[in-house]
Amino acid sequence: MGESRLKILDLGLETDKKLKKSLSKFELLFISLQGVIGSGWLFASLYTAAYVGGAAIISWIIGGILLIFIALTYSEIASMLPKTGGVVRYPHYTHGGVVGYIISWSYFAAGATVPAIETTAIVTYLSSLFPSLTVNGYLTTEGLAVAYGLLILFFVVNYLGIELLGKVSHGVGWWKLIIPTLTVILLLAFSFHPSNFTANGFFPPSTYLASPYSGWASVLYAIPTTGIIFAYTGFRQAIEYGNEAKNPQKDIPFAVVGALGISLVLYTLLQVAFIGGINWDAIGVKYGNWTGLQYSVLSSGPFYEIFKYSGVTGPILLLFEAFAILLLIDSAVSPSGTTLVGMGSGTRVLYGLASNGYLPGFFLKLGKTKVPIISLITVSLLGGIFLLPFPAWIALVGIVSSAAVFTYIMGGIALEILRIKLPEAKRPFKLPFYKVIAPISTIVALLIVYWSGFATLFEVVTIIFAGLPLFFGYYARKNWGVSTFLSTILSVIDAVVIGLIDYYFIISTNILNVSNNVIFTIYMIVMTALIFSNLFVIYSKYERSRMEIKMGLWLIATILAILPLSYFGSFGLYPVIPFPWDLIGVIALGLASHYSAIKSGLINDGIEEIIKNTTGLI
Repeated sequence: MGESRLKILDLGLETDKKLKKSLSKFELLFISLQGVIGSGWLFASLYTAAYVGGAAIISWIIGGILLIFIALTYSEIASMLPKTGGVVRYPHYTHGGVVGYIISWSYFAAGATVPAIETTAIVTYLSSLFPSLTVNGYLTTEGLAVAYGLLILFFVVNYLGIELLGKVSHGVGWWKLIIPTLTVILLLAFSFHPSNFTANGFFPPSTYLASPYSGWASVLYAIPTTGIIFAYTGFRQAIEYGNEAKNPQKDIPFAVVGALGISLVLYTLLQVAFIGGINWDAIGVKYGNWTGLQYSVLSSGPFYEIFKYSGVTGPILLLFEAFAILLLIDSAVSPSGTTLVGMGSGTRVLYGLASNGYLPGFFLKLGKTKVPIISLITVSLLGGIFLLPFPAWIALVGIVSSAAVFTYIMGGIALEILRIKLPEAKRPFKLPFYKVIAPISTIVALLIVYWSGFATLFEVVTIIFAGLPLFFGYYARKNWGVSTFLSTILSVIDAVVIGLIDYYFIISTNILNVSNNVIFTIYMIVMTALIFSNLFVIYSKYERSRMEIKMGLWLIATILAILPLSYFGSFGLYPVIPFPWDLIGVIALGLASHYSAIKSGLINDGIEEIIKNTTGLI
């Protein structure tokens, strides 16, 4: 194989054809809504208000609008090339193994935790009624038993097939729309205090960012850290079930954009209702002490406790008490629907990784019900493992959200590459002004990750780098012909060095009292040297690797560039670049990444064959 062309293979083409095509337009819509309306609606309003007070409504609006740019790019790609596990397969088609693996690994690592997060949310909310289920935000033995029972139930429903999953999602989806809508109506009508929006100022002083960067910076910081993006990213679920839809070319864009539009309106209204419904005296929090909300009685069940401590009297009190019971029921129903779909989505992402050749082919195996059975079992077991160390809901959603959003950097890039490389391919949904929207999509993904702050971004990059031992130990050996000896050596070295440098970073900051600047400099030097030395060794010895390595350099450079920008920016540990000037740097990096990726992605081959075998739309 020469360097001039690269043949992209899809190992899942044959099994794709065996997947059952059962999902209708509205079943796809409700599958995406299931991903959006889960624990996010139960908890995110509390934490967003705790972070930014009355300005929380702005965070929801900005977050939703920004995600629409990303959703639009994926809508065109998915209409042209519907694929089960599509989000992790598209980067492989346009850029090969290095980019595809980094994106896929990050996406799977984030998605694999969702069943555990949502199940934890169910048990946490129920602890309002059964306090023995949690202690200090952690699940007790009793709470874990309930959580594991729920995971087993979700596994069974997923195993029984896509038809049942679609019908359950459709039915539960209506419930998940009706209950939040009634919540908004009741609070706005009978327990609404407009003065709450300006308690301690509409932009209250931030306890999470340095005082010079309060206000708008806090509004942006809340978007990835309080559950807003965690909720909105559920829009992608319809894309992950692409091969299992009856008419994916038209129905996936409808489901993706529709779910995001509905959720933007609903979540904004829920935030308005929550803030207006706070009865400060009844919950024992000083008026305007927004940070104190997350340590009050509201923390176990925000909307349930809002109704419980509303202060209304007479017949309205009876109505509120009855509705509070419905909220407790919904605290199980909403996250259950999200977990059910999320487990299925994680299954299809794992299936997508195997289709790309990043994992062994047995993950492609379909069971009797035409569900990827080995992938489903694996995702279910991982959900059970991740339940064990999980603390409160808020502790994880920032990391998971940012890891997922980082992978969305590929939406606009893949769209432009496919437009340039395959201009004549049929596109049932054709995005207007794509040359403007595509780079905006890339910039948006980077900005959201940047706003999460250096601590969270460091965790995201750690997740990305943690996948390198598997990449060099499996993919490089299997697809580039790297010798077993060399791939094993690189894999072991990566695992040891990455583990040690992360450990050193943590203990140096918290125990050894070493300067943050020194630690960060050492970290950047070690990680940069490790990654490029690995790639150089393989590039110099194995010709089959060279094209994919070249096509992946832009992404590695982006990751290594965003770290120091975050560290020295207004959301970092050593904020020397003031807000909003740091955002200009992120935007410039996003533009450079976008057009570098397009240039490097135009030299691969095989996409035409994949499209023909999938849809015939070429």
